[in-house]
Order: sequence, then structure tokens, then C-alpha cells
Amino acid sequence: MGGATVAVGPGLAVALVLLVGVAVGTAVLARFAISRALLTAAVRAVVQLALVAAVIVAVVRSWPLTVVFVVLMLATASWTSARRMTRDRTGLLAAVAIAAGVAPVLAVALVSGTVPLRGIAVVPVAGIVIGGAMTATSLGGRRALDELEARRDEYEGALALGGRRRDAAMLVCRPSATQALLPPLDQTRTVGLVTLPGAFVGVLIGSGDPVQAAAAQLLVLIGLLAAETVAVTVVLELVARGTIRRPVPPSTR
Repeated sequence: MGGATVAVGPGLAVALVLLVGVAVGTAVLARFAISRALLTAAVRAVVQLALVAAVIVAVVRSWPLTVVFVVLMLATASWTSARRMTRDRTGLLAAVAIAAGVAPVLAVALVSGTVPLRGIAVVPVAGIVIGGAMTATSLGGRRALDELEARRDEYEGALALGGRRRDAAMLVCRPSATQALLPPLDQTRTVGLVTLPGAFVGVLIGSGDPVQAAAAQLLVLIGLLAAETVAVTVVLELVARGTIRRPVPPSTR
């Protein structure tokens, strides 16, 4: 195995099949309506990572390909968040929230010299930050839209009292939407006590010392906090202003 933590071979294939079976079997027994989604996600992960593994060497050696790859990650994240929030095409504006969260983090990391201007360094950091911003955007936007639907009477009551649409919406959905920031907050608070996250372990495996590992993990965690806070703020603003919305049911038109 050398410095690797996972042995690649038949045992890995068996382990993956068994773990997928545990997830799908548990979902079926619990009557969760996501068993097919779990299986599909697992298969997609295998295929996508196999493809990435095949092309990543060429990508990280070329700056144009690195930029294209990062843009592709951003586009995929935006599409995923859009589908999670709404069936309306306005959900594609999730790209604005995700980009708003990712841009300052990458800018600070690159301009400060913390992350070298090399594809092999930029791609994984960008992927981590884009993934975090995607999750925060999906959760924040979905919760905000859910609250506007569930508490429609309160929203309309605020409007009847003379409140602006944006202010009335914020009053209803801000508390729920900001709960999307609880996972990164908990992860940051408990780092080193509950888990040793991927960036920390990755640097150690790559022959880095513990100080380097801690520095890399701090950059990732604080960067995620910044990116996700900005992303939730932007998507909440877009929802409150009606820029991102859900289709109106025919019976209520």
C-alpha cells in the first residue's frame, strides 16, 4: 500500500458494493423514498471519479484546462442547487450565490500566496469551496422557499401592514435559511476533537508535517465558513426579492 490509505483491488469493489447495499437496504426498510436515488448517486460517483482520475493529470498541467475544469465544477454545482431549490428556471441563479461565495475565498487564497498558482493546488481547493457553497446555497434557498410557502399568511400579513416585499420575506425566511450554516459551524468548532478532516489527513499522507496539515485544514475550514456565509446571504436575498421563486400552482393563479 505504501503511503496510501485505501488498497485498490477486488476488496475495494466488494466493500463499495456492500456499503451501497447497506445504504439502499436501510432506506428500503425505513421506507425512505430515496433508495433509487442512493443507488444512482453511488453509481454516478464511481463513473465520475473514474473519468476525473483519467483526465486530472492533463488538467492540472494546463492553466486553460484548469480554468475550464473549475468553471465546469461551478456550472455543475449551480445546476444541482437549482434542481434542489425549485423547478422554475430562476433557480439557475444559484450560480450567482455560489460564485459570490467562491470568488473571494479563491482570490484571497491565491493573492496571499497561500495556495500556489498551480493547477494541482487550485483544482482541489476550488472543488472543496465550490462544494461547500453549493450545499449551503441548496439548503439556504430551499429552506427560504419552504418557509415562504408554509408561512404565506404571515408574509401576506406583513405586506398588508405596509411592509415591503423583501422585508416581509426576510422576516419569514431568514431564521430558517441561516440554519444552512450550522453544518460548517459545527465542523469548524469540533475539528481535531471529533474528526480529522480530509485536507489534514491528505497533507499528512503526502509526507507533510502536522503543522502543514493543520495550516491546510484551517485554510479550508475558514474558507468554507466565508464562502458558505456569503452564498447563503446572496441566495436569501434573491429569494426575498422574488428573483428566485417556485412556480405558482395552477389552482392559485
